[in-house]
Amino acid sequence: MGLVGTLFRAKQSVRTPEPMRIENNSVPVVVLVSSQHGGVGLIRSLGRQGVRVYGVHQNSLEPAAQSCYLQGLFYWNFSSASRDDSLFFLHDVAQKVRSRPILIATSDITALFVSENAAKLIESYLIPSPPVEIVRTFLSRKQTADLCQNMGIPTPQTALPSSRQEVLEFAESTRFPVIVKSEYGEFLQRTGHFARVAIVTTKKDLLNIYDLNAQAGAPGLILQEYIPGGDDAIWMFNGYFNDHSDCLFGATGRKLRQFPPHRGSTSLGICARNDAVEMLTKQLMRAVAYRGPLDVGYRFDSRDGQYKLLDLNPRIGSTFRLFVAQNGLDVARALYLDVTGQTIPSAQVSEGRKWIVESNDLISSWTDLRQRQLTFCGWWRSLRNIQEGVWLASDDLKPVATLPLLWLRKRFGSRTGPTSATPPSMDRTSPKDTETLTA
Repeated sequence: MGLVGTLFRAKQSVRTPEPMRIENNSVPVVVLVSSQHGGVGLIRSLGRQGVRVYGVHQNSLEPAAQSCYLQGLFYWNFSSASRDDSLFFLHDVAQKVRSRPILIATSDITALFVSENAAKLIESYLIPSPPVEIVRTFLSRKQTADLCQNMGIPTPQTALPSSRQEVLEFAESTRFPVIVKSEYGEFLQRTGHFARVAIVTTKKDLLNIYDLNAQAGAPGLILQEYIPGGDDAIWMFNGYFNDHSDCLFGATGRKLRQFPPHRGSTSLGICARNDAVEMLTKQLMRAVAYRGPLDVGYRFDSRDGQYKLLDLNPRIGSTFRLFVAQNGLDVARALYLDVTGQTIPSAQVSEGRKWIVESNDLISSWTDLRQRQLTFCGWWRSLRNIQEGVWLASDDLKPVATLPLLWLRKRFGSRTGPTSATPPSMDRTSPKDTETLTA
């Protein structure tokens, strides 16, 4: 019995924890959904726990708008509507939903809008949002870099040039290649082509990009030191912090592939422990009295052995479903439990858990295969142990059917110019964009 008893106790010790349940799911949630896949994951995560989830979308073609876990749909465009119209719209949504719902943003524009107008929205919503000053700082790549440097948090050398001469000075002080981003959103990489990130290899190309955006009236370019390394040198932290800046749930992981290849968002990721990244993040959040959901990216610099903060999203990140505990706890569920005054269960992060954006990773993998940066066997091995995909869910298949329409809109959708070099403003005056539709 000694050996049998030992084996039985060992089996018990590794048994998968009981799945968590949100006992009181009576408070509804309104999700301000972007076209990104984080909205789909958020709707499913809470919907599967019996929470009544309502989505606000730009149009009916958004994949998230097709989820079977939505209790109702509303349509609105925060980018073009005026502040007053958007506030009126959201108050009207709350009246239709009732029960004072939780309001959750999934994009930079909506996160800023909610934080800027929290004092007025609090009448109708429960708002787990950071203070507006913090949101503005973290949405600015230059302000984030300055804050990190002041606090001793490692970050790449960063510049926000206001003239061609300052671009030249940066080019002389660093090595190429250089990372180019926009202070807010996107920039013109070449005529008619917009990008969020570019890797520039020559001074001539760097000056061309600056001149192109300056001529368009919105340079607002961030120049950043390039840190060598593969996709797997990029680490992430996702978590939720309460009103005391205590991290109630947090996890770290690595990017395995990106979309666009080597310079974009996660297309394949793995959950892995990194104490240094976790410690740096918690240190920064305590210093700024942060509260709410958080998504942070780091890159490991093998030249000095430091993890350097690249960007910070003061909201739920599109990759948050990579970071799921063994009992099913994630950032969205931790947020819901905290805001509704319920106990957040202790949770052990699922080490080795893989998560994939199927459509994006297929393109990135094919690119790497063509460029001989990936072998077929290596690609096949990378797909082992994937526990969750963004689009293919047996209990919610409709969102995947709208992917071709989303791709066509992104590929051929009209643009009016580069993103402004100032924070997204909610002061624009324009008529109401759409009417609401409830299920």
